[in-house]
Amino acid sequence: MDQAQKILLCDHRGQGFGAVLAGLRAAGWDVAESGRLEDTAQSLASLQPDLVLLDPLIEGGSSEVQLVRQASGTTPPALLYQVEGAWREEALAALRENELQFDLVPRHATPGEIVWRAERLLAQRRSGLEVEELRRRALFDERTELLRPKAFEQRLVEHFAAAERHHFPLALVILDLDHFGEFNKRRDHTFGDLVIARVGGVIRRNLRTEDAAGRLGGDEFAVVLPYTGAVEAAKVVRRMRDEIAALNGPLLGASGGLSIAASLGFETFDGGDLDSVGTLRAHAERALRAAKEAGGDRGMYYRSLARD
Repeated sequence: MDQAQKILLCDHRGQGFGAVLAGLRAAGWDVAESGRLEDTAQSLASLQPDLVLLDPLIEGGSSEVQLVRQASGTTPPALLYQVEGAWREEALAALRENELQFDLVPRHATPGEIVWRAERLLAQRRSGLEVEELRRRALFDERTELLRPKAFEQRLVEHFAAAERHHFPLALVILDLDHFGEFNKRRDHTFGDLVIARVGGVIRRNLRTEDAAGRLGGDEFAVVLPYTGAVEAAKVVRRMRDEIAALNGPLLGASGGLSIAASLGFETFDGGDLDSVGTLRAHAERALRAAKEAGGDRGMYYRSLARD
């Protein structure tokens, strides 16, 4: 058992946990207590416990379960829920509704049984978190925290299909750093990795909840912007270009006039004016090449290019 794991005992009925508290501490747990709902909310936020043992004030109610779920941050604790047999079905419904990892424990359970149930539940929670971490690593680039190429391509296809189905606008931006190869020639790869990480941070800061961004490889990135037409997309492109340029100098430890700049190309889709997601991407890539050919450090809109 991991000695750093924490249990919060929520005695909302005021009956006291007595021997249970002693048994948990004897087993090596880091145990805290709360007796009122407001104390529980504060303890959940400050302690971030791995497991909560809840003796609810309202039999089978959902409000206390919701409190555990909502006050615990992004990674909720496992929940041992004390219940009398008559309220078992109501308790199950409340726990399933809030998507918590849980176990029901009878109020007459011995301290030994509670310790066993806690150890089993926490082992399940650890396994779940490990699986989630593996899934996250498969989806996200570890240096930039942006989607990996396949994951981004899937999101792009999904957004294009939704825009086509519901006839709302969509924009795709493809971004490439200018002269990035020179960074690794003049500096070691650690510096290049830092540049990539900082650019990833710029992109993340410019995303809305509905947007998606990926690192396509090396120093190439892409952003899909649902519900976004040409004017708004141009604003996002300009903002990202400016913020990447602002990374120059002391922030990156650069010296000797080393500059960082990006070329960006973008294309839009109104829900019906392009035949495929492949065409959308090809147009954005053509606009990116035009930005490079024009000297870089700029954004170009595909539909503004002179074409035969």
